[in-house]
Amino acid sequence: MGNTTTPQVPAAKNVLSVLRYIAAQATPVGAGAIVRDVGLPRSTTYHLLAALIEEGFVVHLPEERKYALGVTAHELGTGYSRQAPLQRIARFPMQQLVARTKRTAHLAIMHGRDVIYVIEERAKRQAELVTNPGVRLPAHLTASGRAMLATYSAEQLTALYPGPEAFPTRYERGVHSVEALNELLSQIRAAGYSWEQDEVTKGFSSIAVPVRDHAGHAVASVTLTISNRSKTGPNATREAPGTPDASERTVELTDLVAQWLPEVAKTAAEISRRLRPAG
Repeated sequence: MGNTTTPQVPAAKNVLSVLRYIAAQATPVGAGAIVRDVGLPRSTTYHLLAALIEEGFVVHLPEERKYALGVTAHELGTGYSRQAPLQRIARFPMQQLVARTKRTAHLAIMHGRDVIYVIEERAKRQAELVTNPGVRLPAHLTASGRAMLATYSAEQLTALYPGPEAFPTRYERGVHSVEALNELLSQIRAAGYSWEQDEVTKGFSSIAVPVRDHAGHAVASVTLTISNRSKTGPNATREAPGTPDASERTVELTDLVAQWLPEVAKTAAEISRRLRPAG
């Protein structure tokens, strides 16, 4: 057999290091910062920047003497989005979560003040829910949305929820003010997970944990939805979970969290790991 060691391509790795560094900055960046933080010689850095500018991956802002991502980098990013990588990466861990728990699980992303459900892995015999793929719901009412909102800065939350007009009045349950939302998100940050009980579908609770990319940003959330009714009557073993019955009792949220949170957290951590660049 031939040599199976990974070939070393320093020039290509240096180009990618520069491109990744520029992409990670919140604002355009100077060549000096690239030299310092990427650890390349100054002459090499300028040669790489010139090549990236020529191909459209980077643009030079002469007035600021700084560099930013170019149109080609944007086209590459939109091509990545078109291939729906998050769904592909998350599908198997979500299927495994449902196989282990026998409960329905969802993957959701933020879009403005809404969450969009992009994966639903439905457990057998669990009642149908409203959170099919493509469905949008107000983020502040769902465990999925709350998990991601709890990672936002105060400035981001103020921009999303400037006042009462941000809270739809057609929903009776859930939080309906900036103050109540901030208080709930503080509790979620302290707990490390989010929840809702009977707020989206009567008789069900949801537990959610954010999925984070390589930079630590919440790009999605994993949610497990569980019946919070325990049947005690003669039909307890014959009826599907979530089916109303006179002989039901409500299961405390703390009991559901103790049983199911480790599985949700494990799945979110696995998807987060898969999103990180190799090495």
